[in-house]
Amino acid sequence: MPITVLLVDDEPLVRAGLRAVLEAQSDIEVVGEAADGAAVIPLVRQLRPDVVAMDVRMPLLDGIEATRAVLRTVDDPPKILVITTFENDEYVYDALRAGADGFLLKRARPSEIVHAVRLVAEGESLLFPAAVRSLATEYGSRTARAAMERAALTEREAAVLRLMARGLSNAEIAGRLVVGTETVKSHVSAVLSKLGARDRTQAVIAAYESGFVAPA
Repeated sequence: MPITVLLVDDEPLVRAGLRAVLEAQSDIEVVGEAADGAAVIPLVRQLRPDVVAMDVRMPLLDGIEATRAVLRTVDDPPKILVITTFENDEYVYDALRAGADGFLLKRARPSEIVHAVRLVAEGESLLFPAAVRSLATEYGSRTARAAMERAALTEREAAVLRLMARGLSNAEIAGRLVVGTETVKSHVSAVLSKLGARDRTQAVIAAYESGFVAPA
């Protein structure tokens, strides 16, 4: 089955460009388009896409509120890939905190766009750009540090979280630690549970906000 994608951007040329790149792949199908976040929920319910590629800045309902709305109201919601022009945009960070699964610049190469969609569809977050990691560190708080301390991660779980924060997939982490992929999945699940994180993105944000991982 192909990965199904809903494109959400107020610029028709951007949507057309993304559609052309994605539909050139045999394993990806663009099932719909929207020009604003306000149209996302009905389209998600109708089309049931695997991934929503969504601009963070739109005139009526921005990508942050649209992300919150989808995750709050849709059963078994799709993965959300935030796309934007500026990598140091605080809106991007807010969208990730709201529950978006990954981040992509509009100027990314076609191969990077395709890779991002595939990676997010598989449930593995993208590497945050340095600017966004720095923003997470700036937003750090005593609460985040206390939560990380309470989590009491094991040495191996801590190593896994650091590699997650660098954007490595489960398979890449397994290769780096010389363990099986299933073992990595178990460690990732333990990390999410101990941190009370909804997904990998939230765990990585917690790692940066707490100072557990420093931006490169």
